[in-house]
Amino acid sequence: MTARSNYDTLVTIFGGSGFLGRHLVRALAKRNYRIRVAVRRPDLTGHLQPLGRVGQIHAVQANLRNAASVEMAARDSEVIVNLVAVLFEGGRQRFDALHSFGAEQVALAAAAHGARMVQVSAIGADEHSSSHYARSKAAGEKMVLAAMPSATIVRPSIMFGPEDDFFNRFAALARMSPVLPLIGGGTTRFQPVFVGDVATAIADAVDGKTQGGATYELGGPDVLTFRALMNYVLGTIERKRLLVPIPFGIAKLQASLLQFLPKPPLTPDQVELLHTDNVVSEAAKSAGRTLEGLGIEPTAIDTIVPSYLWRFRKTGQFRKRLA
Repeated sequence: MTARSNYDTLVTIFGGSGFLGRHLVRALAKRNYRIRVAVRRPDLTGHLQPLGRVGQIHAVQANLRNAASVEMAARDSEVIVNLVAVLFEGGRQRFDALHSFGAEQVALAAAAHGARMVQVSAIGADEHSSSHYARSKAAGEKMVLAAMPSATIVRPSIMFGPEDDFFNRFAALARMSPVLPLIGGGTTRFQPVFVGDVATAIADAVDGKTQGGATYELGGPDVLTFRALMNYVLGTIERKRLLVPIPFGIAKLQASLLQFLPKPPLTPDQVELLHTDNVVSEAAKSAGRTLEGLGIEPTAIDTIVPSYLWRFRKTGQFRKRLA
């Protein structure tokens, strides 16, 4: 029997037009898969077309709150990847609707069509967390595995890359503000992971290189506190700013007002997330369910981040250099 070629294999990516999505589309296109991107607004996916050959990538309309649209988008797929997530709630985009019940709809559609599934969650997913975001992610994982026991769960730490919402956000804040806040004293630990490495790991899962029903935790080579990350941002953009520790209670009070902005810089739920370290667990390391376990060498932030934060320096790329 002749092995099925990637050219004949359709991979459907729910939420494939965002930050991680565009990197995953590129990774899968290089591996010659046919790619269907299922999003709410297919008309806004034009930036994905140059990532593959003519006709290799196409977009369809789907909304995780609408089971019929999810089922339609899943048809004929060999593999389905769910990337849909929101960092804050707004309108009908609620954590439970998307992270939990929406993920379940994707898993049910995958099971109905006999497709393999990769569910992208997040480090920190915990059904007992004080954060609604973390609880909804954990509930989504549980619902996916109930509907599709062979699904692979991927949990990345905070991701960095040219379009990220972490380093870019604080570099932009440092350009305007004389102070940077250290919520909870800045002691929360993070393990930033390059978005390209996460995309490679998911592409490996699409290839069938991961264990079905297993959870993989993806982090970079460095574990840094929030304070250390702020110092790194300031050093990279060559600006001096005051780092001010803010107790969790005061930060949550401030966030209760900021959450009503169109794109809130901080919400009370995000403050709750900062109570817990965002790092790869020892259990994942011992089981080899990490980037290293997949044979992927994690990329350091020094390799990537300065290449896109230079624009936040006072003179951009044009700065005086010592002889």
